[in-house]
Amino acid sequence: MKPVADHAMPPRLIINADDFGLTRGINRAIAELYRAGALTSTTLMATGPAFDDAVALAQTLPGLGVGCHVVLVDGTPASLPSEIPTLLGSDKRTFRLTLGSFVRDLLLGRIDQAEIACEALAQIRHLQQAGIRVTHADTHKHTHLFPTVARPLIEVLEQTGIRTLRNPFEPEFARRVSPSPLLRRAQIAVLNRFQPAFLRLAQNARTTQGSLGVAATGTLDAPTLRRLLQSLPHEGTFELVCHPGYNDADLGRVRTRLRAHRETEYHALLSEIPRALTLPNPPRLIHYGELS
Repeated sequence: MKPVADHAMPPRLIINADDFGLTRGINRAIAELYRAGALTSTTLMATGPAFDDAVALAQTLPGLGVGCHVVLVDGTPASLPSEIPTLLGSDKRTFRLTLGSFVRDLLLGRIDQAEIACEALAQIRHLQQAGIRVTHADTHKHTHLFPTVARPLIEVLEQTGIRTLRNPFEPEFARRVSPSPLLRRAQIAVLNRFQPAFLRLAQNARTTQGSLGVAATGTLDAPTLRRLLQSLPHEGTFELVCHPGYNDADLGRVRTRLRAHRETEYHALLSEIPRALTLPNPPRLIHYGELS
C-alpha cells in the first residue's frame, strides 16, 4: 500500500459521501455539497434504486470523483443469483440483511471468495458501462477490512485498472475525538486487529493513511466534524467518510439505519468544511483520482 505523506505540504483530505445512488435525495445532497466546495468524492451503488439519477448527475459534475461502493450485504446483487449462491440470504435473491450474519458466515468459511470477486467485478463493470470513470472502490459497511473480502476485491481492482481503494481503518487521533457508544468502540478495537493483514494485502495499491468519521457514523454533527478537522496532522493524506442526504419519502422506503442524521451530516459539512479552509494550514481537498 502506498499512502502518500506530503512532507512540507498541508494535509490532503478526500471528503467522500457513501451511498450515491441509494435515493434521489441522497444524490441531490451530494451534488449540492460538491458545488458548495464541501465534498470532493462519492461512491456509487451499482444496484441502488436511484442509480440512473446518480449517473446523470455525475455527468454534470466532472470534477467529482466517483468510485464504486461495493455492496455485499443488505442489497441486491449485480450478478445472477446462480453465480453467487454463498453471498445470498435466505430468499436466494438478495444479500444477507445484516452485517452480523455476513461476518459470521465469512469467518466460518461459508462465503466463497471467488463469488466476492465475481460480484465486485459485476458492480464495477456496471459503473464503467454507464460511462463512469471509477476513481476507487470501497465497501458498504466496510466489509473489505476483512482479509477474505479485501483479497478478491484487490484482485478485481487490478483486473479493472483501478489502483485506489479506501483504507477503512480510523487513526487513533480521530477516534479520540469521536463520540461513539462503548459497544461501538469495543467493536472497532476488535476489528482493528485485521489492520496489519489489510496493509499487507494492499501494499501495491494507492490509498490513504486512514479514514476519519468511521467511529462517528450516526453521530457526525458540526461540533464533531470540527474536532475531526482540528485533529488532522500537519501532513499526510486522509479520507473523511460521510453519509449526507435528505430524509425524504424515498429514504423511508429503503433499508438504512441513517435517516434524520443524514441531514445533520449535510448541514455539518456545509458549515464546517468552508470554515476549515479559512484556518491556518488548511487541508488540500482532493479526490481519489488525484492520489499518486
